Amino acid sequence: MSARPHPASVLYQGLNNPKPLPALSACEHFAGSEKLIVKALAMQGELGPIFDITCDCEDGAPAGQEGRHAEMIATCIMGDDNRHGRVGARVHDITHPHWRRDLETIVGIAGKRLAYIVLPKVRGVDDVLTQISALHDIRIAHDIPGTIPVHVLIETPSALREAWQIAALPGVESLDFGLMDYVSAQHGALPASAMRSPGQFEHPLLVRAKCEIVVAALGNGIIPTHNVSVELRDADLVRTDARRARQEFGFLRMWSIHPNQILPIVEAMCPDFTEVSVAAEIIVAAQDADWGPIQHAGQLHDRASFRYYWDLLRRAHGYGMTLPEAAQERFFD
Repeated sequence: MSARPHPASVLYQGLNNPKPLPALSACEHFAGSEKLIVKALAMQGELGPIFDITCDCEDGAPAGQEGRHAEMIATCIMGDDNRHGRVGARVHDITHPHWRRDLETIVGIAGKRLAYIVLPKVRGVDDVLTQISALHDIRIAHDIPGTIPVHVLIETPSALREAWQIAALPGVESLDFGLMDYVSAQHGALPASAMRSPGQFEHPLLVRAKCEIVVAALGNGIIPTHNVSVELRDADLVRTDARRARQEFGFLRMWSIHPNQILPIVEAMCPDFTEVSVAAEIIVAAQDADWGPIQHAGQLHDRASFRYYWDLLRRAHGYGMTLPEAAQERFFD
């Protein structure tokens, strides 16, 4: 194990945004019912934390049983089947009368193991501030240390207009695109084909929305998360959707709504192993050179490229990839 400074402690000094991106997995899997949550937990236990699980209060709770549903979610988060501590929850939107009770129940029971909270259908930065403030007060009331991260769904034109301000709020670690609600919010101006591929990647208004979300997220040091693929059976189509989201738009994470989608999304979002091997060689050599400029394969590298390759290594590690031994031992063991 090298005694030289770790890359996380030296590569972000002096930057306007002096932090690496959050180390989130490539896939966020939504599960609403207890049966689906238990199934997802079993799959996560088998595969490891290569995907997160979001237990859903918004679309998952039967009308009139919101309180019971939130309690069930909290119990699942606290249960022994949650082996990796990577389970979050989506609460109701701010216009629903139960959103604060969702937070009180889930944070009150399971706040110490809660990975994050998802805020849907925000209308702008004020909605997010209101819900983050409530989350803070509830966390303090239950003596839960630290911060519970927040993921914010951009599903309306007004939220998109304030995406940069939302992404800059303390505690926000992911900006997510809600495609179908966003298309529906256009009052019929967009065709139904825009809710699926290839339309979702080609309609100019959706291209603009996705680009603005990615720029706002990355510009504030948080993760941009892509919307679901509505294809449930064709793994190749899901993989193609995830690959386009990653390579053409810069999304680093994607929703899943069916267990069949998880592995194709993870595979498409993972960095190429060849590039990961190169990244490991460069970062190991950079550390050996005390983070001064180096040559690798006839090319010059300095801290600007070191940050790129270090972020690549961190993502690969977070996605569950096997790293070259030297990088694993120096930076992650």
